Amino acid sequence: MSIFRCILPTIAKGRGWRGFATGFPSDSIAELNKEMESIFGESPSSSPLGSSPPQQPVQSTSAPREAQPGLTHVDRSGQAKMVDVSPKLDSERVAIASCRVLLGEKAFNLVASNQIAKGDVLTVAKIAGITGAKQTSHLIPLCHNINLSHVRVDLTLNEEDSSVVIEGEATTIGKTGVEMEAMTAVAIAGLTVYDMCKAASKDISITDICLQHKSGGKSGRWSRN
Repeated sequence: MSIFRCILPTIAKGRGWRGFATGFPSDSIAELNKEMESIFGESPSSSPLGSSPPQQPVQSTSAPREAQPGLTHVDRSGQAKMVDVSPKLDSERVAIASCRVLLGEKAFNLVASNQIAKGDVLTVAKIAGITGAKQTSHLIPLCHNINLSHVRVDLTLNEEDSSVVIEGEATTIGKTGVEMEAMTAVAIAGLTVYDMCKAASKDISITDICLQHKSGGKSGRWSRN
């Protein structure tokens, strides 16, 4: 509006106005505004000498984003790391996992009647699952070596879909959870069932390996159902 400031006195003098800026009568100001609009294409600002009022900063009304949980086995540079659990307190930790081995009718009947050539499928798989849970830190590189206080592996025959349902439970008193131990137990048990029965059928599949329940630690209790 520097041009406005320069020509305003000239226009005022030409029309016989002695006042300047705030000293103009209201009808003279209105006429001046019309003339300014014809020159500049818009009305001048209502503030003195066309100065604009100070702009107020726009404040964001969006709610702050909640922090998303990150991957604990990745450091700030994106490299894999083992989690330091030394600051954590010891607590009783329990995890239950499950899986299902779909045998097919032929292999299922052989297992149910204990006629598999390699021997007692359910007993061997049970022992393998318990052993697997104790070897978890050797199989999964970033798992901690946990002193397990109890491991349970149960295998149940299900006639409805000719399957073996496997459930594993791991327990400890320590600084980190035993979810991986429970899932390793059922996975190794399922693989053992496959190995024992593969001569009878190649159409065997291991499915639905998942955590069903956990308790203890900072996150407390969690259940799938």
